[in-house]
Amino acid sequence: MRIAVTYENGEVFQHFGHTEEFKIYEVEGGQVISSEIISSNGSGHGALASLLGDRKIDVLICGGIGGGAQAALADRGIELCSGATGNADQAVSAYLRGELVSSGVNCDHHHDEDHSCGDHDCGEGDCHSGGCQGCHPQPAMTGKNVGKKCRVHYCGTFNDGKQFDSSYDRGETLDFICGAGMMIPGFDAAVAKMDVGETVQIHLMPSEAYGEKDPNAIFTVDMAVVSGSEKLTVGQQVYLQGSNGQPFPVKVTAKDDKTITFDANHEMAGKELNFTIELVEVTEA
Repeated sequence: MRIAVTYENGEVFQHFGHTEEFKIYEVEGGQVISSEIISSNGSGHGALASLLGDRKIDVLICGGIGGGAQAALADRGIELCSGATGNADQAVSAYLRGELVSSGVNCDHHHDEDHSCGDHDCGEGDCHSGGCQGCHPQPAMTGKNVGKKCRVHYCGTFNDGKQFDSSYDRGETLDFICGAGMMIPGFDAAVAKMDVGETVQIHLMPSEAYGEKDPNAIFTVDMAVVSGSEKLTVGQQVYLQGSNGQPFPVKVTAKDDKTITFDANHEMAGKELNFTIELVEVTEA
């Protein structure tokens, strides 16, 4: 088995798409027998998946990751264990002991991760793997930046003024293809019409962001049909497998001796969001 970890100064680097190094671990008999550090060569999300696939990586351990990157890893047959923090060597040891559970898609950069969860196939559930179920199609978008690679800085707040995210605080821009469905609709639509150097402030209703809460996305099943459910705790985010074979993210909201309840709503579903967006650069995709 070969395990890769997003790596920086001995720690698990927290943004898959921007990692400059991976630490590669060769594992035999449940023990690490060798390791090496390799450069990512400045590759983007999709290219990183190819890089890991070419090196015959079986498992990726990382911090934050978005749905598109996770889908690219799944296409390469690479198991994902996201949400890891701290020392990279210790994270690998925890994984080998079965103590590291993936948090799935967790990149809080306001990518469009609106998952269709109407049909749950919990008999095939796997609480130690990840993936991104196909997103709902969006209406055709217009604007001079549609189809181009946009680099932005942004700050997001709730209506009470509380900040929930800021690229300025992280010290790195967010890059995406405008109009490609990588972002929540209202954010995407605003950037589509902006000029480089312009800063705008927008207010998004739930329909323009992560949608309203869907009561049908909250469901209870017998623990016996969900692999690994006895180890889960209330509040934990994991992945189940849908009827189409694709994993989708859920949060454990209740549990007793026989049943477990999951909520597949996005954590920001039903919320109004405010963004200050600065368009830094636009290039051809």
